[in-house]
Amino acid sequence: MENIKKKVESLKEKAKHFSILYVEDEASLREKATLFLSKIFDHIDTAVDGVEGLDKFLNHTYDIIITDIIMPKMSGLELIQNIRVHNEKQEIIVLSADTSSEILSKCIQLGVTGYLIKPIDFFQVVTMLDISIDKLSAFRENEMYKSQLESMVDERTKKVLLLQNQLISNYEQAIRSLVKMIEGRDTYTGGHSERVANYSKLIAKSMGFDESACDLIYQAGILHDIGKITTPDAILLKPGKLSDDEYSLIKNHVTAGYEILSEVPMYNNFVEIIYAHHEHYDGSGYPRSLKGDEIPIEARIMGVADAFDAMTTGRIYKTRKSSEEAINELQELSGIWYDPNVMKYALDVLKLVNIDKNVSQEPNSELDDERFAYFYKDPLTHLHNHDYLDLVLKKSKNEDKKLCLNMIMLKKFTSYNRQYGWSEGDIVLSKFAIYLMSEFPNFQIFRVFGDDFALINITHQMIDIDKINNTELLRTSGLHCEHNHFDLPNENINSYKDLQKYTI
Repeated sequence: MENIKKKVESLKEKAKHFSILYVEDEASLREKATLFLSKIFDHIDTAVDGVEGLDKFLNHTYDIIITDIIMPKMSGLELIQNIRVHNEKQEIIVLSADTSSEILSKCIQLGVTGYLIKPIDFFQVVTMLDISIDKLSAFRENEMYKSQLESMVDERTKKVLLLQNQLISNYEQAIRSLVKMIEGRDTYTGGHSERVANYSKLIAKSMGFDESACDLIYQAGILHDIGKITTPDAILLKPGKLSDDEYSLIKNHVTAGYEILSEVPMYNNFVEIIYAHHEHYDGSGYPRSLKGDEIPIEARIMGVADAFDAMTTGRIYKTRKSSEEAINELQELSGIWYDPNVMKYALDVLKLVNIDKNVSQEPNSELDDERFAYFYKDPLTHLHNHDYLDLVLKKSKNEDKKLCLNMIMLKKFTSYNRQYGWSEGDIVLSKFAIYLMSEFPNFQIFRVFGDDFALINITHQMIDIDKINNTELLRTSGLHCEHNHFDLPNENINSYKDLQKYTI
């Protein structure tokens, strides 16, 4: 709260001569956001839909326009398209709950400065406004310079350099905003684009590329996965291993990224790098099966950097490789997937890379936990399901980690369902799950085989099965539990299916 207060105070000073139009159909949200914006801007106007927003834009001048997407009469996307007919440079920020890849792609092509997702995070709003105002200030200074050229001759060089630096800074901020948009969806690979960009730049520098070429490959690396905004959430957010069909779909992100960036002139100098970064030296890559020198040298560099980061970043379904293991695998594919000449320089560079071992695919926030829920939580009890249990077992085996595994089997439950019906049985299961979560807060708890539960912890804890059986829920329902305990990896348990023989 203190940080946002300071940012608001700092921004208010810079925004004193700027005006803003906020287009939002939801009255309560419009009032809340307008109240916040009034702490920054002296000149604020609002519109209740795209039609009113366009009318006000045509009859007034606004420095910044913030718009929702989903609105009656005229959508935010239609509003932006109409604005661009009259003013290609109008500063526009989108603030919407719409996360569809088609809308995101079109907004990028229409040149919006940022796309913020509802519910409103005012810290992100302030950050994006800061970028917009800096950009507008830079252009104002440039226009002032042109109109007062005679009086500013002596400061010409200084002002031009300052403006160039500001434009470069704003350009870099725009790139990073696009990347955050992508990785905001795909939190499991957060930081991947930055790492690939850095590795690519280091390799290029080692190969003797000049500074501008190194900066170009860095910028391409930052945006190399932008096509993932068109990838369905069910595939992009899946933390488990992709099926062959899912992998085929995700490969489309390369062509999608090329098509998106080709529409933006300032990205034309490196769009071909992004288009070819998944091609292989022997022609076995995608999407065009280019081979050898048909692949731009920068894309051959990025292919090595991208593969190295994928190998050394842990996924929930596989253990990360060490730098040495990843380098050995890259060497084995030299001349097959990767350019041997690039590999000569890349190996020396990548040996010195410090791998961040804290990067993990496991959920570490409430948001991550909810995203995992889509794939790995039982919809009835909200406990983890057996697929997630398999991943935990596999990971513990790969890392030779000792775990305490307890199985609690709910007995006579089939008879209970027959007597009282499945809906009543579901209620009992839900209540029992809530009890287990409250009684064993330090355990990971999984529902398996319908009426059995697996509890896992890194430390041993005794399970008092008599205490569980004495709960009011079990006593009144006529059910009871039985219990089995296993020390892993001493037991040969590699999958939830290996537990079935102990539950009979």
